[in-house]
Amino acid sequence: MKKIVIEIGAYNIESALIAQRYGADRVELCSGFAEGGLTPGPGMIKLARKLLSIELYIMIRPREGDFLYTDHEFETMIEDVIFAKNAGADGIVTGLLLADGNVDEKRTRMLVEIAHPMRVTFHRAYDMTNNPYKALETIISTGTTRILTSGQKPDAIQGAGLIAKINEQAAGRIKIMAGCGIKDYNVSEIIKNSGVKEVHLSAKGYTNSKMTFRQPDLFMGTPESDEYMNLLTDGEMIARIVEILKN
Repeated sequence: MKKIVIEIGAYNIESALIAQRYGADRVELCSGFAEGGLTPGPGMIKLARKLLSIELYIMIRPREGDFLYTDHEFETMIEDVIFAKNAGADGIVTGLLLADGNVDEKRTRMLVEIAHPMRVTFHRAYDMTNNPYKALETIISTGTTRILTSGQKPDAIQGAGLIAKINEQAAGRIKIMAGCGIKDYNVSEIIKNSGVKEVHLSAKGYTNSKMTFRQPDLFMGTPESDEYMNLLTDGEMIARIVEILKN
């Protein structure tokens, strides 16, 4: 199997370092796991760049929810792109849509130009577009480097057919990266069925909080969430995928 690029979505510095230690090629740095990934804070970005030798991409997403942004939200995104660039990031990850489900070509192009020479990944906002084939051509026209997609399905296994089609349509003009639901037990199948050369996963794991004193009846988030389980990348999952993709 040809070299497959492994990107890990990391939601804290420890996870980013685990991703690097266990063989990932690139980190997508985010905050807000429960929200699907939001822009990380400046301290997190600067420290990640200081500590990582592998590629570092920064999520540019000012809030949870849809990808139709107000003027103020877009101004925030511009400032975040400039900060990431000045901090030495290798790229950004973003996605912008119009109300009708088309790609926001104008704003996407603006962010690509502002980000240069950083590279740009158009994230799974692509999966929310009204026509994946048209959206592909629009994104290519903006100068974006790659598209992250689950093939407009809940996970990349189910969406592998569409991923294969857009990968063929792209014909090397843009990189197509499969993501969502990728595990050690299905990564080979996804690559085989889609033809991609890059995969994205969070390799999600958890670690117990080291707090010895606990307030059982108070919640800083939703009552359904466990206040004393902390998100941490599963390095062993990454290592298994690295080993699988060597063969």
